[in-house]
Amino acid sequence: MSEYAADLADVRAAAERLTGVAHRTPVATCGAIDARAGRRVFFKCEHLQKVGAFKFRGAWNAVARLSAEVARRGVVTHSSGNHGQALALAASMRGIPAHVVVPSDATRSKKEAIRGYGARLVECEPTLEARLATAERVMAETGSTMIPPYDHPDVIAGQGTAALELLEEVPDLDAVVAPIGGGGLISGTALALREAAPRVRVFGAEPTGADDAAQSHASGRLVPPVPPRTIADGLLAGLGRHTWPPIRDCVEAVITVEDADTIAAMRLCWERAKLLVEPSAAVPLAVVLSERFRALDGIERVGVILTGGNLDLERLPWMKDTST
Repeated sequence: MSEYAADLADVRAAAERLTGVAHRTPVATCGAIDARAGRRVFFKCEHLQKVGAFKFRGAWNAVARLSAEVARRGVVTHSSGNHGQALALAASMRGIPAHVVVPSDATRSKKEAIRGYGARLVECEPTLEARLATAERVMAETGSTMIPPYDHPDVIAGQGTAALELLEEVPDLDAVVAPIGGGGLISGTALALREAAPRVRVFGAEPTGADDAAQSHASGRLVPPVPPRTIADGLLAGLGRHTWPPIRDCVEAVITVEDADTIAAMRLCWERAKLLVEPSAAVPLAVVLSERFRALDGIERVGVILTGGNLDLERLPWMKDTST
């Protein structure tokens, strides 16, 4: 039995479940960004996915696979925002309850969206320990099933469908870059491509202020996260037991970037490509524009997964100092 949580068959099965439910998001290009990157860049626009993030793919796949008996008791998760919205919508579409544990410092717009999709929002202290403990309490009180934000085989398989769609649209890619928080997207991407297109190189993108995946990949052992410090609020989680093995074995490198580079990449997306993404989604573009990535040989066509577009428009990062 493979140690990996999913394989290409699981990702393709997830794609079938998502057909007619999720958006097939477009692939965009921008000549100005190509010129800066020194290669062709193809953006998989998951910020245009339902709930404004790729997270709907994994959430729906997991919710759709629940038996009727289990589903009627509801689902619970902990999330800084995008997965919480995704699970809330998926549960609403199936007609079952959803309980979403959210750190108190999560973006206001994301909290409002979770409530708007019909979920019960439960706030907690902004630590991973508090999120986990609160989710466990809600599970005990309600009998609901945990659908974690990333470390779950069905979630991983669902997230891998974005890479398959990108490959179908642009079959001659040399590489794909995706951001890493808990690792659901990058592990699903790597597991899908290792069978569907093994020639495509997979790179992870991570903030230097939350670089546990880069440290883990470089050392070959799972390094626990330390309290993160980054504007990329969707990339604060540490890797899980299901997401770490594909990152260890199937990702060529995890490249880190400073928040200043992420902000510059985000602004470039807004101003030149008209792609209104959140900071976490700009991290992989910042990597593609970095000196380390630009120095790589054999990459002429690179896919970038733009993971989400949910942010507080009153707190745009170039409007004020975000370091305090």
